[in-house]
Amino acid sequence: MRVLPTLWLAATALATNFNQPVLWEDLADLDIFRVNDTFYYSASTMHYSPGAPILHSYDLVNWEFIGHSVPNLDWGNIYNLDGGQAYVKGIWASTLRYRKSNGMWYWIGCIQFSKTYVFTSPSATGPWTQSGVINTCYYDCSLLIDDDDTMYVAYGGTQISVAQLSSDGLSQVKTQQVFSSSFSIEGSRFYKRNGQYYILNDQPANAEYVLKSSSPWGPYTQKQLLNNIATPISGGGIPHQGGIVDTPNGDWYYMAFVDSYPGGRVPVLAPITWGSDGFPVITTVNGGWGTSYPYPLTPHTLSSPTGKDTFQGTSLGSQWEWNHNPDPNYYSVNNGLTLKTAKVTNDLYAARNTLTHRILGPQSYATIQLTINNMKPGDRSGLAMLRDSSAYVAVINNSGTLRVSMVQGLTMDSNWNTASTGNEVAGVNLPSGTSTIWLRASADIHPGSGRTAVFYYSTDGTTFHSIGSSYVLNNAWNFFMGYRYAIFNYATSSLGGSVVVNSFDMESGSP
Repeated sequence: MRVLPTLWLAATALATNFNQPVLWEDLADLDIFRVNDTFYYSASTMHYSPGAPILHSYDLVNWEFIGHSVPNLDWGNIYNLDGGQAYVKGIWASTLRYRKSNGMWYWIGCIQFSKTYVFTSPSATGPWTQSGVINTCYYDCSLLIDDDDTMYVAYGGTQISVAQLSSDGLSQVKTQQVFSSSFSIEGSRFYKRNGQYYILNDQPANAEYVLKSSSPWGPYTQKQLLNNIATPISGGGIPHQGGIVDTPNGDWYYMAFVDSYPGGRVPVLAPITWGSDGFPVITTVNGGWGTSYPYPLTPHTLSSPTGKDTFQGTSLGSQWEWNHNPDPNYYSVNNGLTLKTAKVTNDLYAARNTLTHRILGPQSYATIQLTINNMKPGDRSGLAMLRDSSAYVAVINNSGTLRVSMVQGLTMDSNWNTASTGNEVAGVNLPSGTSTIWLRASADIHPGSGRTAVFYYSTDGTTFHSIGSSYVLNNAWNFFMGYRYAIFNYATSSLGGSVVVNSFDMESGSP
């Protein structure tokens, strides 16, 4: 359950302009569209499960997680951290659409440059089912449902193709290359407006192009939409990729993402108009992407990204994703989250059932309350800043003595195999009989180098003590996903132990 701060609601309701980014969370490779008065947003998740989160909005600025299109990554044991790992594999740029004729929702994505999977659901909130497999990789794909209900998919890198799907949308009728670029383009987004077909493509990571034709099969004319436009996020990259959407009033907007590491890739929004040649034009401010624009529609507040989750009910909220597929036999939700140790390992990157939450930027802190009296010797449970370079604060059961420890130096190599499992930089033994502890991580994810995280612990939930030194976050882009808060519990000796996560509380700013 999330509690909406009164001041946050009031400030949003009174706003006439919005600031960038519209949501400071890692939500890359976005696909955006509208159904009646509701906007929907789908994003990449790589190795996180469930995959392809779905958000909705009524004003294009305030967004709320409502589900995932891919409930489980059923593409091999590596996605279960069994015999290997799937880091940076899984769900890349994919597509989500609603089909009015049969009331079904379709998610389509290519996995590991191999096959394309089609998931369907009668509702955006699920349940979602894998309904089709196509033996063509629709790399960076986008679904268009034409006026006559024919389903087309634009996809590819540099050589852009269009596929026509079967009447049920679950198989391929034909595919044809429709454009060959003289430079690298990808990230297709497919639209139709006033009888014209449009495919948006980005040139990573500083330009966006538009293809236009009177037929889905071409020929297409290419025109630049932006190139090295001034960024609206200080220290961030250039807005690119993403897609366009219209409001019920007929106004159009382009939502792109900005590389903002160490936090990831975050969405920014700008109005567009249509030129006399039928191509879109970005509305700039002083020649750049505006740091602020008027609200597209009357502000419509949704649940705040901040607040406390006490894991009520029997399922996790849609804002949560596991690191790889979880083992459902080793966790449960019932007025608290019980994490049983699911694997014996000395490596957090190999541990099963690590639960992750996007970090709210540009600065936030997360606090978890743990019940720890059922930990077994060798167990480690805590809160991490998780990425290809990681650190954490944890409770460690050292042969019956509970110790709170700050560990850093966890790293991966260029193939995302574990290079180091880290080392303790500070620790303190807890008083005998301690059964509850609060662990906290404070993260500064302003774009740029030298950003840090600081870890804390408390035995009463009121007085927090910092532990260890500030941890310098890695701001390289190569891992693609940004840092996340991650809750873990794994065994280094034997299974059988468990902890209860009583709450997770994320707040803006610093503690």
